[in-house]
Amino acid sequence: MKLSYTLISFCIALALSSCNKEENEVELVSQWHLIEQLLDPGDGSGTFQPVTSNKTVEFLEDGTLTSNGNLCNMDLQVGDGSTGTYSLADSTILPNNCGFAPPYPMTFEIQDGFLIINYPCIEPCREKYEPVD
Repeated sequence: MKLSYTLISFCIALALSSCNKEENEVELVSQWHLIEQLLDPGDGSGTFQPVTSNKTVEFLEDGTLTSNGNLCNMDLQVGDGSTGTYSLADSTILPNNCGFAPPYPMTFEIQDGFLIINYPCIEPCREKYEPVD
């Protein structure tokens, strides 16, 4: 009887842990839409602010990414698209053709289901994206 209770408890724990894992995992390889920006004034008080933009970035399985906007700076406009590469190993993005030599890598992370791109600024400057359905 003890074995039955142990086995049932194990199965329930396994089922619950797999449910939580699926809900919390967000696939990076997809398209993301810009929804907020953070531009810190230099005193650490900056917070994400909503933006109105059609800017998207798409991470592809081959380690490349594309955007319908400029990935070299925090421009809200779309038009002249950008391309680049990314690394899952060190969570970096390296945009192409930014005009700087050498190019500055950006970092990214996924927090609470949102993609956060960190630009190479002296003060924190970040963009927040939501997944495109």
